Amino acid sequence: MDIEKIQKYCLSKKGSTESFPFDETTAVYKVMSKMFCLLNLDIPHSINVKCDPAKAIELREEYNQIKPGYHMNKVHWNTIELQGKATDDEIYSWIDDSYNLIVAKLKKTEKEKLFNLKI
Repeated sequence: MDIEKIQKYCLSKKGSTESFPFDETTAVYKVMSKMFCLLNLDIPHSINVKCDPAKAIELREEYNQIKPGYHMNKVHWNTIELQGKATDDEIYSWIDDSYNLIVAKLKKTEKEKLFNLKI
């Protein structure tokens, strides 16, 4: 998958922002100041996304390219190498799942602010 597609997709999510708080090769995508995706711009390209713990294990068993989250809580985060067998649509759906997990845990006031944002 093309990293520019991932950057564009992450930024298309309502309320999302991109920053480089760790270094110049790790793009961090947040919604309401909470991370939902990290994109490694170094080769090989990879992303870290939040995942339901049971689903995270299933995905790691099904795809060789999916590992426990690098430098993340390995129960809740997966690292996905982008040069594997997963389709673009699958990668987009895992980004969606991560975004939705983060949004679901936002405080009520943060959710209201997010849903009132104009795109």
